[in-house]
Amino acid sequence: MVSNPVHGLPFLPGTSFKDLTKTAFHRSQTLGYRNGYAVVRRPTVGIGGNRLQVNQLSQADLDELANSIPILTYGQPRQAPPAAFIPAHVAFDKKVLKFDAYFQEDVPMSTEEHYRIRQVHIYYYLEDDSMSVTEPVVENSGIPQGKLIKRQRLSKNDRGDHYHWKDLNRGINITIYGKTFRIVDCDKFTQVFLESQGIELNPPEKMALDPYTELRKQPLRKYVTPKDFDQLKQFLTFDKQVLRFYAIWDDTDSMFGECRTYIIHYYLMDDTVEIREVHERNDGRDPFPLLMNRQRMPKVLVENAKNFPRCVLEISDKEVLEWYTAKDFIVGKPLTILGRTFFIYDCDPFTRQYYQEKFGVSDLPRIDMSKKEPPPMKQELPPYNGFGLIEDSAQNCFALIPKAPQKDVIKMLMNENKVLRYLATLESPIPEDKDRQFVLSYFLATDMISIFEPPVRNSGIIGGKYLGKTKVIKPDSSVENPVYYGPSDFFIGAVIDVFGHRFVILDTDDYVLKYMESNAAQYSPEALLSIQNRIQKQEAPAPELDGQRVEEEPGVQDMEALIDTIQKQLKDRPCSDNIREAFQIYDKEASGYVDRETFFKICGSFQLPVDDSLIKELIRMCSHGEDKIDYYNFVRAFSS
Repeated sequence: MVSNPVHGLPFLPGTSFKDLTKTAFHRSQTLGYRNGYAVVRRPTVGIGGNRLQVNQLSQADLDELANSIPILTYGQPRQAPPAAFIPAHVAFDKKVLKFDAYFQEDVPMSTEEHYRIRQVHIYYYLEDDSMSVTEPVVENSGIPQGKLIKRQRLSKNDRGDHYHWKDLNRGINITIYGKTFRIVDCDKFTQVFLESQGIELNPPEKMALDPYTELRKQPLRKYVTPKDFDQLKQFLTFDKQVLRFYAIWDDTDSMFGECRTYIIHYYLMDDTVEIREVHERNDGRDPFPLLMNRQRMPKVLVENAKNFPRCVLEISDKEVLEWYTAKDFIVGKPLTILGRTFFIYDCDPFTRQYYQEKFGVSDLPRIDMSKKEPPPMKQELPPYNGFGLIEDSAQNCFALIPKAPQKDVIKMLMNENKVLRYLATLESPIPEDKDRQFVLSYFLATDMISIFEPPVRNSGIIGGKYLGKTKVIKPDSSVENPVYYGPSDFFIGAVIDVFGHRFVILDTDDYVLKYMESNAAQYSPEALLSIQNRIQKQEAPAPELDGQRVEEEPGVQDMEALIDTIQKQLKDRPCSDNIREAFQIYDKEASGYVDRETFFKICGSFQLPVDDSLIKELIRMCSHGEDKIDYYNFVRAFSS
């Protein structure tokens, strides 16, 4: 504490001195007790014990001074000067009247609401008689809100008059820009201001509420927890404990139905059921994991809830008498869920342990549901309809897109362009068919037969192709196991049944004789004997009747003589087999005839002397019609 002991010196730096003898610097006590009452004592000394240099007045003196009248001391006060003029924009600055109002807005494009109530605040600014309308912003309302009408002077009629604060009151309607606003209340400042101006205010009204907004505020559903069951305890006790059952759904009785396997999960924490699908590799199904989502399953419904729209609304306890529980899932018993009957045939070890501890059921054996493979069914082909080959028709029964039957490629390569030709006649009771002759061609590569009838002039029968290339079934074979004609069935004297027509073989060509000689093992003794008799008849002289030799037909005799003459004259003859094979390549139908252009083309390739007079005569005799030539008899002239 710094003090100045020398009186009269200014209290300035350098003129004050510290009293080193003072050691107490506390404040003096101003509170005390007298006769048990707390009293206040005025301090006489300051900090450090220095005496205060003030006038010490008693409490009575202070009270007398406080109650004195200033007029007695100072006299009558002077009249205050008149207040200065204050303009309205200064006097009413920041003074605003606030009214609560609403207006009704039509909603024509909604089925849930027909009109909408919109609450607003109307502000009247006293400084310039302007007004503004503001709507409180509601989050996620989808409506443009905020300042609906900006601050301006608003006209109230067609004469151009504007709204004044005297026109505003509670419980009235005002029209602004075609919208009618209902004023229901105002704030405290507005009420005091209007009453001070002598305006009698109407009683406040209740603010109208939007019906759709109030409907949205209502709770959708109220859940009441029963007092006799503690779901929280069940949740905490059986959390993550799930019973697993393996079941099948047999729908084979319906059209396109099948037997499918499923996994049923029963959650002990909330008694919900879930059904999962079991997918196998390449099963052809979309990988949907769930057949039924996790939910509580009703077991018994109330009588009035059978027509409850369960596919749209959620079922509550009011519509259900009994729910499915864990005791309803037993291995070996069927279970109907959502109209489907599931048969439970197995469960996991945890489920077996739970049933043994909870229900005392220890015997839950697994039921074998494996399907026994039925014996393979013998595929029966439909009866043959007579069109095409049996092998081709059978391919339509083996696959949706039929494929051609497999062919013996090695046999086709070895016997390519090898044809056995026979001369045959038709065995028929009709007299006109007795003189008809046919050429039967047997193709060794494909075992097919074709029949050609050489045209005969003035016979009344059109010659040509009689039967296209096809396989012919023997008459004594069945349709299920067809047996086709083979090379061993063709010999002189044999009868060939071709689709009901009987042909008798009369003669063969030289190639058939060579083929039978090289493959004698596959022919019967009867066939070999017929060929032997044919050769003997050719070598034997012509028989005589009454001393005269039986003459052959003139045309045949002249051709045979011409062929012998050509064979004797031609020394450098090409191989007849090569010539015959060349003609057979162009003779696709194996008829024994080729056209004239092809004939001379082949003769030119082998350098045959077609300009020779004998050859020209032979060509003339082998000609049939204007465009066909019999190359069979022509090739005989070049054989050795």
